[in-house]
Amino acid sequence: MFGIIRPCRHRLSEAMRTEWMAHLCGLCLALRGDHGQFARAATNYDGLVISVLVEAQSPADEGANSWRRTAGPCPLRGMRTASVAKGEGARLAASVSLVLASAKMRDHVADGDGVLARRPVAAAARRVAAKWDRAGARTGADLGFDTAVLVDAVERQAGIEALAGAGTSLLTVTEPTETATAAAFGYTAVLAGRPGNKEPLEEAGRLFGRLAHLLDAVEDMAEDAETGAWNPVAATGTELAEVRRLCDDAVHGVRLALREVDFASKSQSRLAHVLLAHELERAVDRAFGTTGCGHSAHAGTTAAGGTGLQDGAPQGAFGPPPVMPPDQMPPGQRPPGAPPEPPRRGRQRGVIAGCAVWATLFCTCQVCCRNPYFDPWDGQHREGWCHKCDCGGSDCSGCGDCCNCCDCCESCGDCDCGCDCGC
Repeated sequence: MFGIIRPCRHRLSEAMRTEWMAHLCGLCLALRGDHGQFARAATNYDGLVISVLVEAQSPADEGANSWRRTAGPCPLRGMRTASVAKGEGARLAASVSLVLASAKMRDHVADGDGVLARRPVAAAARRVAAKWDRAGARTGADLGFDTAVLVDAVERQAGIEALAGAGTSLLTVTEPTETATAAAFGYTAVLAGRPGNKEPLEEAGRLFGRLAHLLDAVEDMAEDAETGAWNPVAATGTELAEVRRLCDDAVHGVRLALREVDFASKSQSRLAHVLLAHELERAVDRAFGTTGCGHSAHAGTTAAGGTGLQDGAPQGAFGPPPVMPPDQMPPGQRPPGAPPEPPRRGRQRGVIAGCAVWATLFCTCQVCCRNPYFDPWDGQHREGWCHKCDCGGSDCSGCGDCCNCCDCCESCGDCDCGCDCGC
């Protein structure tokens, strides 16, 4: 999995996390259904935003059943069935993910990263990338989306990077990525039958692409310096404070663009709003080393050039994310004094079936990395050994200040992000 939007489960209610997983699994299964098992390697956290946007704009009278189907057991879900996203949104997300994943693969080949520095491996990777380009184009054509704009952007990127040097604007380097993501975001309006949304969504997509490019560069700076790989921030000599300013401006621009989008309903747009209006800010905080979950009263200093906020200021550029009500917090995370958790019982398995699923969980690293995963025998939530999210290890039960979400909404009620404050 790769991508800049990686929501911490402490900030998503159980219902919203289920919806997020439905789109992630829907993208994965759309890749498998149209392009085979190996194409599932292109599944990524950012690609599912395309599926989310299509569904958020789709007419409400179509009914939830038209957007979901029941998928069979999967090792990454503890061998349990799940309701997953289906339809044109998931297929468009698959098409875009394949084309952009092929671009990322070719970029790693060009840089000679890791095993791709070996010629036989690099040749195989180029063949896979070319196959994914063709596959993504076929799915895009089925939906009426021309992936040529994505391929053209990818091809122009190498030439722009070759000419970039000290003093070159970072926005010159990020332009191809911006163009590609703008086209993908804009076409969600066409698929959903809301052409009036195309322009604001293209603007949101353009800024999203800028963020993705810049944050990837910031996160890779140390590794690129060690390996000698090309990095846009280092190559253009841009100060990290300026990179942070560009990122914060892009986050704010995405929020402004979302105000102009005519979603089908508040309930349908809620996940899109949380991912694009709030989680993007968290991605910026994470990349620049500031505290990601906003639980403490004081912001930390950044590890990358001192661009963090001063003590006593709100975390991040636009305040903390929406806060989950105590009754919706994950098992074991409720604050003192909250109502007791309702009993959670899943499917009961026998010793043999449970042992088989348990072995699968170990082999797929879910016991280490998935958080939470479901106990194979009783279905209870369990913590992964290498429990990791962007909360920095802090206790999420201390979240309490949500009024800053009004920086991007007319009111907390309008943003429908779970804030319950009278601002």
